[in-house]
Amino acid sequence: MTLKVTAKEPVSDGVVALTLAHPGGARLPDWTPGSHIDLVLPNGTTRQYSLCGDRWDAHTYRIAVLREPGGRGGSAFVHDRLRAGDRVGVGGPRNHFPLVPSRSYLFIAGGIGITPLLPMVRQAEMTGADWQLLYGGRTRASMAFRDEIVALYGDRVHVAPQDERGLLDLDAWLGTPRPDTKVYCCGPGPLLNAVEAACSPWPPHALRTERFTTVERQTAVRDTAFEVELRRSRRTVTVTPDVSVLEAVRGAGADVLSSCEQGTCGTCLTPVLDGRPDHRDAILADHERAANDCMFPCVSRSCDDRLVLDL
Repeated sequence: MTLKVTAKEPVSDGVVALTLAHPGGARLPDWTPGSHIDLVLPNGTTRQYSLCGDRWDAHTYRIAVLREPGGRGGSAFVHDRLRAGDRVGVGGPRNHFPLVPSRSYLFIAGGIGITPLLPMVRQAEMTGADWQLLYGGRTRASMAFRDEIVALYGDRVHVAPQDERGLLDLDAWLGTPRPDTKVYCCGPGPLLNAVEAACSPWPPHALRTERFTTVERQTAVRDTAFEVELRRSRRTVTVTPDVSVLEAVRGAGADVLSSCEQGTCGTCLTPVLDGRPDHRDAILADHERAANDCMFPCVSRSCDDRLVLDL
């Protein structure tokens, strides 16, 4: 769908928020906390951004974009060239980071990782759950929506700028497992890795994370070719080490949508009917990988000689 940029405003050093609406005022597709959209920019680039506005507002979406000097150009275009009144393509929303019911939540945000957590905080507050937000960033000035959330929620929000307090004290927050608490974390890779390590003694599935960047992948399970059967298409393709599963199945005529092609956006999620995928994405949790009933063919491969997909 095509939406109009109705507002663009700075929300911290290096971050701007965009408000998007249908040009004709039509209702937008519903979404849930943790959802993101694909933003297709006028220069042809596509990037994924978490929805951070009011999910009960049926006519606008809100996202926040961090300027990334070392990025691939999408954030620079948004900051430097995109204006209120411009039109952009939007895909989704999709949610691979859903908020599950719980009596208690601990939300941990690092920098721009605050964006998917904002609707979760609002949802937790609405349902009467016990919750706290630990929010870290390089400086106070760099922390998007800081004043807004502190004004709304007071001492439930713990702001910890790195230049004032150093790294987040994860031992203090996560050192004692709490069986009735779900931990949601989004931010840079080192923070996610540290939170995952700190939560290792916690009950299974207590932690849920979302990564904006790819993870460092270990060597593939196999370095030889394997076959992929497209069950509905009644075709079989050979995937050689130099091509991805996505490239191979597209070459056989399968119509698979994709966006980031780095295992972070979730667009190309594909059901697996048989075989064991070599999961190499940054989306699925451990128990979802163990189920072996879906994969992201842009990055994942096969552990077996044959993989059967519902394509």
